[in-house]
Amino acid sequence: MAEDLVLETWDLQCDRNGREHRTAEMGCQQLVVRRGQPFTITLCFSGRGYEEGVDKLSFNVETGPCPIETSGTRSHFAVTDFPEESGWSAVVQQQDGNSLSVSLCSPTSACIGRYSLTLETSTGYQGTSCHIGHFVLLFNAWHPEDTVFLRDEDERGEYVLSQQGLIYQGTCDYITSTPWNFGQFEDHILSICLNLLDTNPKFLRDQNRDCSRRNDPVYIGRVVSAMVNCNDEDRGVLAGRWDNHYEDGMSPMAWIGSVDILKRWKEFGCQPVKYGQCWVFAAVACTVLRCLGIPSRVVTNYNSAHDTNGNLVIDRYLSETGEQEQRSKDMIWNFHCWVESWMARPDLAPGYDGWQALDPTPQEKSEGVFCCGPAPVKAIKEGDLQLKYDIPFVFAEVNADVVYWVVQRDGSQKKSTHSSVVGKNISTKSVGKDSREDITHTYKYPEGSEKEREVFVKAEHEKSSLRQEDEGLHLEIKLSEGANNGCDFDVFAVINNNTDTERVCRLMLCARTTSYNGTVGPQCGMKDLLNVTLAPRAENSVPLRILYEKYGESLTQDNLIKVVALLTEYQTGDVVVAVRDVYIQNPEIKIRILGEPMQNRKLVAEISLVNPLAAPLNNCVFVMEGAGLTNGQQTKELEEPVEPHAETKVRLDFVPRQSGLRKLVVDFESDKLTGVKGHRNVIIAPQPK
Repeated sequence: MAEDLVLETWDLQCDRNGREHRTAEMGCQQLVVRRGQPFTITLCFSGRGYEEGVDKLSFNVETGPCPIETSGTRSHFAVTDFPEESGWSAVVQQQDGNSLSVSLCSPTSACIGRYSLTLETSTGYQGTSCHIGHFVLLFNAWHPEDTVFLRDEDERGEYVLSQQGLIYQGTCDYITSTPWNFGQFEDHILSICLNLLDTNPKFLRDQNRDCSRRNDPVYIGRVVSAMVNCNDEDRGVLAGRWDNHYEDGMSPMAWIGSVDILKRWKEFGCQPVKYGQCWVFAAVACTVLRCLGIPSRVVTNYNSAHDTNGNLVIDRYLSETGEQEQRSKDMIWNFHCWVESWMARPDLAPGYDGWQALDPTPQEKSEGVFCCGPAPVKAIKEGDLQLKYDIPFVFAEVNADVVYWVVQRDGSQKKSTHSSVVGKNISTKSVGKDSREDITHTYKYPEGSEKEREVFVKAEHEKSSLRQEDEGLHLEIKLSEGANNGCDFDVFAVINNNTDTERVCRLMLCARTTSYNGTVGPQCGMKDLLNVTLAPRAENSVPLRILYEKYGESLTQDNLIKVVALLTEYQTGDVVVAVRDVYIQNPEIKIRILGEPMQNRKLVAEISLVNPLAAPLNNCVFVMEGAGLTNGQQTKELEEPVEPHAETKVRLDFVPRQSGLRKLVVDFESDKLTGVKGHRNVIIAPQPK
């Protein structure tokens, strides 16, 4: 009778497996692997080595608080000669004396999450069991059988592995990009993302059912979309706020990455972090989804409709002086950000795999919870509104009509012959470079095309208001050059008379500070011309000067001014409306890197900024972070105010921990100038061996 086989030591080979599974940056403290891909562990026995035919080896893997074989959260499997196709498998790779290398592999449909691993050995009738550690299993965009498989290697690099990105903001006429540190491989982020799954109400209601559904990216996407906001009192990550009162938290503009937000959420016992707006919600969701292995990206839709009653028409009411009247809850957001995640949709008919829209910003409830999606982008484009999930809401965001009603003194309403168009310049960061990719064509067919009309018929949407006859008067608002914070600037109402007769009109021009979600503030510029005479086939340009002393006090942190022009023709009473949002540009933050960029060697960032205002800036703070570059956030508070038009310069040192292309992100805050962003790409050389 052979003596018992006794396990002495073991090695989960975190380093090697981490490199092979592209999870090395998550640290070598724990084993993190992707599903469907083999990983190797080494077992060392004392006394004697493993003998095939004499010793039986098998493994148990378990995930969740109540592991059950039938739920897919527990599996028992023996070491065999060939990998098992459909289930978990273990195959001997090589034997070296008392040391044995075994290759383990999960099925591509396995549940993701934390697993415990146990080895069972038996010789004859004797058997022993030994717990040999924990590992985390993630989705695998590299495996053709995985539901999140993405074919292109560069896209996998961008949408799963890249820890930094750009998020598009501003206006559809003036698109700006803000840098963001996603940081999904930074210390503790993986465990926070797994905690988020275990905090979700579906888990608390039925742990077994929730864990058994964690093999499905559609399910995970819905959970993440709901858990990034706290509106269901579900201990979600972020509290949203849009009223410019952020004193008891952080202004949404001040964040530069998800890591700080997720760590705060964990440290404060899963209390919501204050405050987020759409791009913050989207960016945090993107971090969590990339961390779990689902390819994801943040997208921005300009002139985004929030259609509360589902009629695909946004009615806007203006007084004769161009003042907005809030008569309906429908809104047009300057821009709105959500996330797209790449996954197959086996729950739907064929043809809807690929990018899915997920929106964690709390707007409307879906199945009783504040979440949105995954909505196949393909279904939005085709107008297939009956499919899961929430397609009508996203369809309206990119397709609703806007009708302007001008309310006369006697209460009667004139429908404007012009409507601004919703769903413009849908944008995301390009793969592998810091430029913008326009993906509008993935959401909608070209304006006015035959195909577009077919989609609207299918969606039971009359695209009528845009098809109105042109009355011969055309109005638009133009900007001479960029509008810089602290400066006065001009906007122009440009009027074209496209008819052969002279027209006499009244022109009202009104400028107000505004927030990106469409809420307007006080007036900061006004002109009322009672007799504008337009010669036949002529163009007139009427300037409106907007002064810093008028807008400076009431400019919100979104840096936006809404200009409304109303042109009323006396003879017919027809009204033409033009609206434009002007983005007020912040000064540039300059970043110089001093020293030789090398792993584990000190570098210095020299950061400078010029105060563009005629007043001093007080309580000035620079914050800097970068995945693999800085250990968390580094902050520098200035002791002195920055005088008008003066330059301030600070130096911050850091020691990069990872090599490769990295992005250093900087934010500047003060009493009068907030949310100023800068970024610098740095290539860090590997440490010489």
